[in-house]
Amino acid sequence: QVQLVESGGGLVQPGGSLRLPCAASGSLFSIYAMAWYRQAPGKQRELVATITSGGSTNYADSVKARFTISRDNAKNTVYLQMNSLLFEDTAVYYCNAQRGIMRYWGQGTQVTVSS
Repeated sequence: QVQLVESGGGLVQPGGSLRLPCAASGSLFSIYAMAWYRQAPGKQRELVATITSGGSTNYADSVKARFTISRDNAKNTVYLQMNSLLFEDTAVYYCNAQRGIMRYWGQGTQVTVSS
């Protein structure tokens, strides 16, 4: 099994920045597509950003030009850099790994944007 651990969450002011790392166990990290999801209270879990094993990225329209997903295969880690944070970005952020039909999830990290 792939184990995923998110960190880096916390309280930040509107307009501020956070970087969330997701550390993965195992020896096959480089072949997995990785993604970040988020879920606000009372809302459905939504896809925020994806990065393929080849490094191609996609973003939800709501975070384009503000968030960046990246990966460091040598460190078995995927990152979500979040800039210009908005109240609407408040959510629990989850890391996800995918290979074929297999899906793995982290436990989530809370991001709260508040003045």
